[in-house]
Amino acid sequence: MTVTDERPAEAADRRLLSPGPLVPPADPGPTDRARGWVVTAFVTALAAITRFAMLHYPTDAKTPVFDEKHYVPQGWQVLTGGWIEDNPGYGLVVHPPVGKQLIAVGEALFGYNGWGWRFSSAVAGTVLVLLVVRIVRRLTRSTLLGGLAGILLVVDGVTFVSSRMGMLDIFQAVFVVGAFGCLIVDRDDVRARMARVVAEDRIGVSAWGPRLGVRWWRFGAGVLLGLAVGTKWSGLYFIAFFGLMSVAFDVAARRAYGVRRPWVGTALRDIGPALYALVLIPFGVYLSTYWAWFASETGVDRHAVGTKIGTDGPFSFVPDSLRSLWYYSANVLDFHSGLTNSAGNHHPWESKPWTWPMGLRPMLYYFADGDRIGGCGEDECVKAVMLIGTPALWWVSPAMVAWGLWQIVVRRDWRWAAVLTGYGAALLPWFATLDRQMYYFYAVPLAPFLVMGVALVLGDVLGSARASPERRSTGLLVVCLYVGLVVANFVWLWPILSGVPITVEHWHDQLWLPSWR
Repeated sequence: MTVTDERPAEAADRRLLSPGPLVPPADPGPTDRARGWVVTAFVTALAAITRFAMLHYPTDAKTPVFDEKHYVPQGWQVLTGGWIEDNPGYGLVVHPPVGKQLIAVGEALFGYNGWGWRFSSAVAGTVLVLLVVRIVRRLTRSTLLGGLAGILLVVDGVTFVSSRMGMLDIFQAVFVVGAFGCLIVDRDDVRARMARVVAEDRIGVSAWGPRLGVRWWRFGAGVLLGLAVGTKWSGLYFIAFFGLMSVAFDVAARRAYGVRRPWVGTALRDIGPALYALVLIPFGVYLSTYWAWFASETGVDRHAVGTKIGTDGPFSFVPDSLRSLWYYSANVLDFHSGLTNSAGNHHPWESKPWTWPMGLRPMLYYFADGDRIGGCGEDECVKAVMLIGTPALWWVSPAMVAWGLWQIVVRRDWRWAAVLTGYGAALLPWFATLDRQMYYFYAVPLAPFLVMGVALVLGDVLGSARASPERRSTGLLVVCLYVGLVVANFVWLWPILSGVPITVEHWHDQLWLPSWR
């Protein structure tokens, strides 16, 4: 009998006898919970030691350095002026308030000094390492790889320096990575709910699949994304990328568990709640970050309606406070739009996004030299702090991205799709505004996703548990050698990451590339 002669019932029997699983097997996740938290605590402690050691150093004659000169005084004004700032030196506040409010917390605890204005950044940098350890452990189901990812982030120059400066980017990075982690947990939670529906034989009740109920992890992601936008507007990029990623997770889950019409089911039952959790909630959180501005009478453009813009018009139904905030935000957008090279704005340490993946154009935050600088054993010493991505880590990024894309296309590896979504959100949108002034510290949110990708590569190098002992031993040796190389590279760069006095010759030895000068 030919295939065309086969009766439908027999064809169905053939499908049921397929050796492949009809639904994904149960995944308990990492089972070594106690060891997982011990490793997490140890790596986080290493991060805290490196971030908090000599946190008050260096300063510019006991004043902030580099762009700290903008945000640190604004943080102090937040603390002493009713939790709002008007930036009297410039007459315009160019970033939302969350980062300045967090800086103000440290200043409230320790005063207006290096410890005070950098304390919150060091806390954020330490928490960022903790989050990466837990996220990579969940992605790979490996405590070893989670711990190695944390160590790589500890010795990354970009996050190290950013954690020791009173600036905004490290706060945005921790909110973004926290939101990413929430969505990864939400994915696992959705699949666990779908598995219960299959076990209860309810998956076929509707062609669209089951309703998934309240998803608190996705709600938490929305809150964190709102705080990311409340730190810097570039958080909007992550809302767009992560929203698409969450919907893709839902489609994949419905398909994997045998929903007859997964795309329609996702459109009808998942996209609406996703818009609520990842668009409306972040918008509400963003507005709430301006609570002090709304409550004030003296905030920048607080009463623009009636003084700078009219009270009538097609949007007169909108409350005056929201219209005033819109006017204020439009002025900020106009300020940022004017910071272009074509308008004559140039900076000696400016960089474009194509240089960020390998850190080809770092950022000099602090520099002092001359015979007044001692401590290096020579007559003339140099002290410097440069934002440099540890080369042994950052220079493998093109290979990491290429390997990840191959894994997505050929092996359909969702983990790589998730990590490269975060990596792309931190990098790709900046290519749309290349005329704008840009700096390497914009790439701070890129660093944790780079580390996650490298950790996935190390997992492939290490090999699966089913590999031969020789294969596992060789892989472990290669992984250990690479991680040791990154650590050694960080130790070599330590003087120009932390401002330790060095000789002029040593300073020149640290500058590996012409673009670093």
